[in-house]
Amino acid sequence: MSSAAPRVTGQDHSGPDHLWSVEEHLEDILATVRPLEPIELHLLDAQGCVLVEDVTVPVSLPPFDNSSMDGYAVRVADVAGASEEFPAALEVVGDVAAGQAELLHVGPGQAARIMTGAPLPPGAETVVPVEWTDGGLGEGPVRGMRARSLGPEGATGQVQVYRPAEARAHVRAKGSDVKAGDRALEAGAILGPPQIALLAAIGRGTVRVRPRPRVVVLSTGSELVQPDSELGAGQIYDSNSFALTAAARDAGAIAYRVGAVADDAETLRSTIEDQLVRADLVVTTGGVSVGAYDVVKEALSHVADADEAGSGIDFRKLAMQPGKPQGFGSIGPDHTPLLALPGNPVSSYVSFELFVRPAIRALMGLEDVHRPVTRATLTADKALTSPKGRRQFLRGTYADGRVTPVGGAGSHLIAALAHADALIVVPEDTESVEPGTEVEVVLLG
Repeated sequence: MSSAAPRVTGQDHSGPDHLWSVEEHLEDILATVRPLEPIELHLLDAQGCVLVEDVTVPVSLPPFDNSSMDGYAVRVADVAGASEEFPAALEVVGDVAAGQAELLHVGPGQAARIMTGAPLPPGAETVVPVEWTDGGLGEGPVRGMRARSLGPEGATGQVQVYRPAEARAHVRAKGSDVKAGDRALEAGAILGPPQIALLAAIGRGTVRVRPRPRVVVLSTGSELVQPDSELGAGQIYDSNSFALTAAARDAGAIAYRVGAVADDAETLRSTIEDQLVRADLVVTTGGVSVGAYDVVKEALSHVADADEAGSGIDFRKLAMQPGKPQGFGSIGPDHTPLLALPGNPVSSYVSFELFVRPAIRALMGLEDVHRPVTRATLTADKALTSPKGRRQFLRGTYADGRVTPVGGAGSHLIAALAHADALIVVPEDTESVEPGTEVEVVLLG
């Protein structure tokens, strides 16, 4: 099933020197990427997925009146006025345990030893915590009950109650959590642990959701080597594929890291074709600029889906820094969306946040695909400078309405990513931003 809608590439952007705005590029992506088709999944398989239909409650929770304490189920009148000086003495008629089918009847002057979660037996009106009793031992207030296997006699005999209890004290009423017919979850909810718990509690073993997108991440560059390997001359460790795979998972996707592909166009095309079978979205990093070894651009510039107009990969220049060179389109028989990001680690990560993360969220079927945006007062040692005509995204730390740049204005400082939880947005029509100025901030955490 295709996860990309038909596109009309190059519309109103025909010149090779045209600078796309961030908004134009993102709009093209979100207009192309379509939500994945819903499927029925078992509860644990549905974790992290988006619900596509309202879920109503078939049975009230709790389904019966039950005790919220370990203690004794009694009649209110039988413990009225009870105190340590003048305790109420009641006959214990047996135990009521959680899951017990046959219930005892509590009559006048009687008590049933009851466990947390057990149904309130007929005749009982309230629950007295065991700590308000002598536990049937006749030796004053106790802290708890002896295990039934060690003291079976506790289910019979007499119990002394030292405090009164109001009607339905320590009783969870039937339907006090949710009632049959209530709406448990709305369509569009992301299923986390609490939502999974609720679905299980109302008896739903499966649920209809949009599946988590499968994202294939690969980096390009003959200079890249796997971490834990020895670096040779001119080599660096491949960090991009790890960063983007982790970022895709954080966004809600099932992400597969392919790793580094050498600077060979045929090898790259073959690698991507092999990965399409498990991809709803492909993300590449590196090889999209104007160099002689920019292999992604070489390999994919003329690749198109013959049976669909407007398919293929467009390579563009965006009015932003970092991340000016970008590529986007669809590839393969299922018209799988592909985003080609720059190879600089910070450019790559910023591009992911601006373009790939919204695409993943769109595939999930979420209405709000964007990170939270706020405004904050800039704290810095000096003014932030930006090339006019480009929007700049600087790493920063955000707290209490203030944001501080991390690592300076350079786009190459990967170490700054590890300490940043925000992006500072410098508008394209601004050449400098003075300390103390209010700026737009994208919150990453």
